[in-house]
Amino acid sequence: MSKIAMIFAGQGSQAVGMGKDFYENSEVAREMFAKAGERIGVDFKELIFEENEKLGQTAYTQPAILLVQMIAYKLFTDACPDVKAELFLGHSLGEFSALCASGAIDYVDAVELVHNRGAYMQKACDTVEAGMMVLVGLDDASVEKVCADAQADGKKVWPANYNQDGQLVVAGMKSDLVSLEQTFKDAGAKRAILLDMSVASHCEILAPAQAPLAELMERMVSDNFSAPIISNVTTAPYSTKADAVALLKKQLVEPVKYKQSILAVAGDLDMAIEFGNGITLKGLNRRIAKELTTLNISDMASLEKVKEEICS
Repeated sequence: MSKIAMIFAGQGSQAVGMGKDFYENSEVAREMFAKAGERIGVDFKELIFEENEKLGQTAYTQPAILLVQMIAYKLFTDACPDVKAELFLGHSLGEFSALCASGAIDYVDAVELVHNRGAYMQKACDTVEAGMMVLVGLDDASVEKVCADAQADGKKVWPANYNQDGQLVVAGMKSDLVSLEQTFKDAGAKRAILLDMSVASHCEILAPAQAPLAELMERMVSDNFSAPIISNVTTAPYSTKADAVALLKKQLVEPVKYKQSILAVAGDLDMAIEFGNGITLKGLNRRIAKELTTLNISDMASLEKVKEEICS
């Protein structure tokens, strides 16, 4: 049996119309839309299928992404019940989808959990001008040095997402990020692009969100893990409720080590399957570990393709 990682992207992978093919062709998908919507009082059809401002607001972006990912995962596991995950892995928000796919939390509870996570994150940033910036063409050590030097000068900026070699996202106060744009370029960055975001993920600005998130997780998460999850914070596997709560609490203020996580597990895997909209992680994996085959399931056609490839 192949050793497969089931993987899930994070915020930024959303798009209007994602999951619509599942919704139109699967009663299971329609039921999942309805139950998730009832839980948090949201019309997910309207939120995801129609142009609107809410899909870009983190409290709604997060449950929308997770719901579509869980539908893709559910349809796959229904079609291929004998294919089991060696491990689960997510990027930022995607680690909550990994937690759900592992069986440690029900998808409806998970929708409520990340809806609240997004609200906690936004509240933590409401009184400050927070932001994030993607850096292209600069090595990790150089980014870390610029951030450390800036912190020594009283600026609030931190490495947030280690995506691949030459692509690292930093987070912090928007004014501080803007002030460092030329510094990053002088250090060797080919581009320094301020992202259209109102929150600063994976840095100390989100510390106020930690306690309420952990409290909610204590009520919702169980020890029912079908396979380990790779932590964004440590790059090591975990499979207990206690670790899930502690690590996902810490994930709010610590960088996502996605690149390091893939490098840590790629040699032990035969392939990875990305669930949900787009091919964000498939693209990253191709550049991080070329030997790791990554498939993706984002609609009924890609589901059929994966079924034919590995389920027969």
